[in-house]
Amino acid sequence: MDPQEKEKFEHMETATDFGFETIDAADKSKRVGEVFDSVAGKYDLMNDLMSGGVHRLWKSTMMDWLDPRPGQTLLDVAGGTGDIGFRFLERAHQRPGKPATAILCDINQSMLRSGRGRSDAHRFQAHLHWVCGNAEALPLPDRCVDVYTVAFGIRNVTHIDKALREARRVLKPGGRFLCLEFSEVQVPVLDELYEQYSFNAIPEIGRLVAGDADSYRYLVESIRRFPNQKLFTQMIGEAGFARVSHRNLTGGIAALHSAWRT
Repeated sequence: MDPQEKEKFEHMETATDFGFETIDAADKSKRVGEVFDSVAGKYDLMNDLMSGGVHRLWKSTMMDWLDPRPGQTLLDVAGGTGDIGFRFLERAHQRPGKPATAILCDINQSMLRSGRGRSDAHRFQAHLHWVCGNAEALPLPDRCVDVYTVAFGIRNVTHIDKALREARRVLKPGGRFLCLEFSEVQVPVLDELYEQYSFNAIPEIGRLVAGDADSYRYLVESIRRFPNQKLFTQMIGEAGFARVSHRNLTGGIAALHSAWRT
């Protein structure tokens, strides 16, 4: 390998995307952390405003496909506000049997504090565990959970492939992986309308409501950098999962990816 090729390769290994900006991979966790420190207090409100409440329907569909069961242990990664964990416990506890448990893991302490302050956190406190940890190096033993979920968080990790391998590591054989993430719009015209809304309206909503347009501009840019449905499905398979599939939601604005740990 000649020196120019070597330099290019090393740059690819150490650089990553931060929205549309290219930065050193070592800096991404810190930069993303600053974004979520800024938005944590208004995170749930902003989700409602940005999506017109549709994110609630997507999460409900996620639970329908997951079909939570009594006695299961869930690990929800990037789940600091508790939205998925609370929904999981609500569904699981509607059935008779051993109570389910939810481990809510987030790298950001501000998001965890936001989740702990919600009323459902007190309601389900006997069945909740809060963990500050990195999706790429989870502070959990091998084969310890039945279900791994991540909603609108995996695109923010530095090395998605490492996070997927970690997901497989902590799942028990036969365990379920389910990821809800923004994706590539599949409907003509809707894709153009969504593009205009994302880049123009969302940062402005962030400025008016959260006092932070830049963080929401990054979040929009990070969506555009995330692999589309086909590529992400391939990545999940390459991480060692089986029976990988996906479902588009609202024309592909978001997508659910499902897989199983063999």
